[in-house]
Amino acid sequence: MQKKTHIVTLSFDDGFKKSFYQVADIYEHFGLKACFNVIATGHESGFSPQVDGKPDAGIVSAPLGSFEDWNHLKRRGHEVMAHTYNHANLTLLPLEEAKEHIVKCANYFETHLEGFKASESVYNFAYNASTPELEAYALTKFLVVRTQGETPVNAIPKHKKPVRIGCWSQGPENCDAFLEEALEKFLASSGGWFVFNTHGLDKEGWGPISSKYLHNLLARLVKMEKVEVLPAGRVVLRLGKTEPVTK
Repeated sequence: MQKKTHIVTLSFDDGFKKSFYQVADIYEHFGLKACFNVIATGHESGFSPQVDGKPDAGIVSAPLGSFEDWNHLKRRGHEVMAHTYNHANLTLLPLEEAKEHIVKCANYFETHLEGFKASESVYNFAYNASTPELEAYALTKFLVVRTQGETPVNAIPKHKKPVRIGCWSQGPENCDAFLEEALEKFLASSGGWFVFNTHGLDKEGWGPISSKYLHNLLARLVKMEKVEVLPAGRVVLRLGKTEPVTK
């Protein structure tokens, strides 16, 4: 068997109920598990994400699911990870307040998501916005952080230890063509770990991809002997002993 040199992670954010069930069905059709990142309080009645003082149209435009849905998808074998407490851009908050958001997020998921342990999980920054200080603090609570990268290609980790994942995203319109171009360049390279952050399918969310494109993309990827399609946490958690986090 050829060694897997290229890992592909499509990271679906926010928690669009209709889209996430569709994504799960498409992944399962190919024997794969999806990577879902949901907002802790996204299902609550007072949830009101803001961008520049206005409702975040990329999130409020379609219904979000609840932890009943996330626990159901997790039981189906899909990965469900944290996408912040209330989708605030933590870089715009005072540092101590931002840290409190990270703690509240960890506690909320450990209470509401079955089997969740922050120390074995991924923290996905809202808007892929972070600072070195925020990333370092998040890694005292979580095993992995995902944020904006200069490139969507990361080194494949060799040990189970705190990891920073860099990713790309594109929007607000459909990003099929952008993703395809970036992925083709990656597949023609010598390898690594490609992480792309999308949201819903078709017309749901900021920078969605089409359900037809996702189906056809996975159909291609599973036929490539050098490629693995994996959720972000699975890439790290399947490795060896955890190295301690320095607080």
